[in-house]
Amino acid sequence: MEYKAIIAGASGLIGSSLLTILLNEPSYAEITVLVRKKTGITHPKLTEILVDFDKLDDYTGDINGHALFCCIGTTKNKTPDLTDYFKIEHDYPVTLGQLADKNGVKQYHYVSSIGADKNSSAYYTKFKGQTEYNLQQLHLATLHIYRPSILSGDRKDHRPMEKFVNGLMYLINPLLIGSLKKYRSIPAKTVAMAMYKQSINSDEGIFIHASDQIKQIA
Repeated sequence: MEYKAIIAGASGLIGSSLLTILLNEPSYAEITVLVRKKTGITHPKLTEILVDFDKLDDYTGDINGHALFCCIGTTKNKTPDLTDYFKIEHDYPVTLGQLADKNGVKQYHYVSSIGADKNSSAYYTKFKGQTEYNLQQLHLATLHIYRPSILSGDRKDHRPMEKFVNGLMYLINPLLIGSLKKYRSIPAKTVAMAMYKQSINSDEGIFIHASDQIKQIA
């Protein structure tokens, strides 16, 4: 069976890896990416739609297919205003979920974070937790939530602190054993591969994948 996918956040670390995977997998015949600016990628299976994410309802007709992958995210450096930050981390993913639900998209795949909790005192994990909670209130046939730990991979933008943390995690990872395995850093490509593999699985329901489980799936 050949599927159609929609990716929101295809220019990010996980989203770009996922796009590469789907373009090379015969299971997917069509991939639509919702982007603010062109990716620069040309492929017969790829359709790019330039989107104003503040007006997602205008693109309702484009959000259809087998699976919607939401890899949207930002950082405090890029988005220092918490109102805008919440809009990107919460409102955009939830609106996409609502549109996917309305249009009968069979699967919704959302990249959350380790420690996501709507009652958290930390705004990042709190926003992720609130998004998870609101997505679970929808009537999506299948919802996959991924909670990766610190991501590793080659980013397009310069993040010296993240580079330092990844170097530190390289030393610490072997010490994290047993129940602490989920705190090991994880390559973005691994998360993307797990998302792809789960998308060709026909199981229905709500599934939450911790970081160490993501590695097993991939």
